[in-house]
Amino acid sequence: MAIGAKDYIDKLLVEKYSDKQVDKHEVEQSAISADDVMRIMNYVSTNTMTQMKLSRRLSIACYAVNAMSANYSRRSR
Repeated sequence: MAIGAKDYIDKLLVEKYSDKQVDKHEVEQSAISADDVMRIMNYVSTNTMTQMKLSRRLSIACYAVNAMSANYSRRSR
């Protein structure tokens, strides 16, 4: 075997693909520039953080509304 596989499935995969060859495995020019990738990653992270903050605020608001509308009564034992 060409690669050190650890379990049975890995060994089968190594046997299956050990003789395969890939042409032009090095990409000469990327379709998307690195600056665009970083900008999009920044948008995604900003969007995720905003969603998390809004979710937290909504959770707090819902908790407050439920607490205000709750009717508490004493139980007699």
